[in-house]
Amino acid sequence: MNKNVSYQAYNTYETLSELQLNTKQTWLACHGIGYLSTSFGRLFQTLDLERNYIIVPQAPSKYYKDSAYQKVGASWLTRENTEIDTRSVLNYLDAVRESEAKAFQKDVILLGYSQGVSIIARWMARHRIVCKAVVFISGGFPKELDARAMKFYEDTPIYHIVGRNDPYFRDQDIEKERQRLNHIFPNFKEIWHDGGHELRTESFEFLV
Repeated sequence: MNKNVSYQAYNTYETLSELQLNTKQTWLACHGIGYLSTSFGRLFQTLDLERNYIIVPQAPSKYYKDSAYQKVGASWLTRENTEIDTRSVLNYLDAVRESEAKAFQKDVILLGYSQGVSIIARWMARHRIVCKAVVFISGGFPKELDARAMKFYEDTPIYHIVGRNDPYFRDQDIEKERQRLNHIFPNFKEIWHDGGHELRTESFEFLV
């Protein structure tokens, strides 16, 4: 018999720069599989950190990525116990938001890369997060979410950034995703770059 319990857990998150008077906007950026918040956060160091405050949550499930047990990565969810784990992850993001309450009084940009897309999207569906923009990068939108679940974001600019050489996206998959996101988000735009399955800050420099 499979049972479950509830317990108190602890987790970390990273921030880049400091929240100050001339901070214009706050980013909540969820990484993909294999990253840690520290390594993912380094990708944002090219932004103007006097104007942009970056919050990088940490996926809870850490694992060794190599046989020498030296490199550590992390994952948000798997197909095992997904519903329970999703609830825990979203509760964790709630706690990060509460801890960074002042930062969320600025203009907010939500960003998800790869698996982080599903995390950001589900968190958006849980709360009506007032935000300047939402950036999805090389990730799939959760199948259980529809236009009704995301109705609050009808006027929010939504961007999906994809690399032309991304091995995880076939042309037919991209077309299906495009049609679906266009239906869910009236203010949806697709942005392309010449790379692969990667985050390139120059792809969204128009937001900074």
